[in-house]
Amino acid sequence: MLKLFTGSANPKLSQEVSQLLKLPLSHSEVIHFDNSEVRVCIKEKVKNAICVVVQSTSNPTDTHLMELFFFADALKRNGAKEIIAFIPYFGYARQNREHLPGEAVSTNVVIRFLETIGFNAVYTINLHDEGTEGIFSITFKNLSAFNILGQEVAYYLKNNKNTEEVAIVSPDQGGVDRAQIFAENFFHSNKVDVAVIEKRRNLNVIHQSKALNLYGDVKNKTCIIVDDIITSGGTLVHAAEFCLKRGAKRVLACIVHHDFSPNAKEILAKSPIEKIFMSNSIALKPSQEFSQLKEVSIAPLIAHEIKNLL
Repeated sequence: MLKLFTGSANPKLSQEVSQLLKLPLSHSEVIHFDNSEVRVCIKEKVKNAICVVVQSTSNPTDTHLMELFFFADALKRNGAKEIIAFIPYFGYARQNREHLPGEAVSTNVVIRFLETIGFNAVYTINLHDEGTEGIFSITFKNLSAFNILGQEVAYYLKNNKNTEEVAIVSPDQGGVDRAQIFAENFFHSNKVDVAVIEKRRNLNVIHQSKALNLYGDVKNKTCIIVDDIITSGGTLVHAAEFCLKRGAKRVLACIVHHDFSPNAKEILAKSPIEKIFMSNSIALKPSQEFSQLKEVSIAPLIAHEIKNLL
């Protein structure tokens, strides 16, 4: 018996998954008190059931994490046989090393909480650094939304997959492997080179980086910039501007998570990027929508994985 629960981070995505599975969302109650505390209560029998909780740990990250932890405790207390966290967007994934002396490695802390509180398995989508997978001591699976997003990009380009006309671009050196995998899947060939933006990030100033150079051929091509997360949008816009300066005809972007900062919409809406394809791993507020943004549902990806548990 499988029970599907949703946290409050992105109930619309959970409802889409529920409809695809033809499995109703199980009853629970999540209350956010005025003092910022959270209460989670399971409202149906879960004894000996496999329970899946869909909850992105996006902004407000700490609140959504605590909610997820409380789901695990409540389900465990009520006799659930197995508890699985489906975290479409994994908060704190970018704090995966000590970038500056004295910093906490926050990703490790979150993983230890998930393991200790009682989750038997964790699924996520496009974890920022695949190396983080090795930290988990419980079952962990990192899925990719790029196939779904890539199909939307291909449709938009009228299935033009000619490497002479289309270039895949990584906005920084750290994303080269990610862009390479996307390129090989997009063009159905392992003989594809990606263009790379050389970037310098200022670790003392939040969300600030500078594009320094571009390596690769983008002249007279449609550039598809591939990345996992947008926050301020600065890195993406600088990369797009660099491509155009080097002779690109147009620039599109394919990004998994829109973890937008307050000024991201303004920055992206004014950018030269023609279209930005993103997943709905994080709930998009109406105030964050803009004309270039095309949101693509990852509900089929999540539903497919959950079907394997039935």
